Amino acid sequence: MSKRNIWKEHVLAYAFLAPSIILFVMFLFYPMLKSVYLSMTITDPRGQVAEFVWFENFVTLFKSHQLYSNLSVTLMFILYTVPTSLIWSLFLAAITHNNKLRGMKIFQFIFSLPIVISVGTGSIIWFLLFHPTAGMLNYFLGLVHVGPIPWLTDPAWALVSISLMTVWMNMGFLYIVLSSGLQGIPEELYESAKIDGSGPVRTFVRIVIPLLSPTIFFALIVSVIGAFQAFGQIHILTKGGPINSTNVMVYSIYQDAFVNFRFGIGSAQALILFMIILALTVLQFKVLEKRVHYQ
Repeated sequence: MSKRNIWKEHVLAYAFLAPSIILFVMFLFYPMLKSVYLSMTITDPRGQVAEFVWFENFVTLFKSHQLYSNLSVTLMFILYTVPTSLIWSLFLAAITHNNKLRGMKIFQFIFSLPIVISVGTGSIIWFLLFHPTAGMLNYFLGLVHVGPIPWLTDPAWALVSISLMTVWMNMGFLYIVLSSGLQGIPEELYESAKIDGSGPVRTFVRIVIPLLSPTIFFALIVSVIGAFQAFGQIHILTKGGPINSTNVMVYSIYQDAFVNFRFGIGSAQALILFMIILALTVLQFKVLEKRVHYQ
């Protein structure tokens, strides 16, 4: 192939890549570089850069109790939501996989339904469910003679309530992903295990889980990153309260940058959050991927 033809192919390739490159530059690389710049500045009440202070914002954050409090709330939120979402979605996917009972397609549709509901709509639904007097949750608790729970107004219950709603929101996506993974396991393996005398639970633990580990690993990575980025349900239901009990790092960034117009502090927190997510993702790949059984 002549150099002229090779040059034409390169030009054509870059022409096809140009729209994607432009979008990445506009919505990823430029905002990231801008955040790095703003993290080293102090802004006035109008949000305009007033002074360049290098790393003073980071020093201020690491000396403050608020950063560690927000990080603690975020980690607790991840602990509440990620394992629960994975286990619950895997259970639903397992009981509906190859189930011949009539009406099972309806249950599969219901379990997948949260994926099409926006965070705003889902938050309003759960806000009504959590209502202290007219909510259905306290109504059902009253039927079993359990007193009403202040779901969103008690610091001891607020994060649990947000987590409960988040598990429901995550269920649709995780259920579809894990169901797809189960469908990729050959039926011959189930039949062979049954012939060898293996029961359903043993087959699921010893055969299905290892073969499903790549899908579970993917779901875990996505769920952890998604939990770090949770914002909509917290903003609508609790606004970080009561007493900062649901003030996760993303919501703290929003308050500093877009409510108090402290873009320097907000950008510094965003970079810290980015480094934490990056470090945890790399750690998961280094540690957990060794237990993944790729076919």
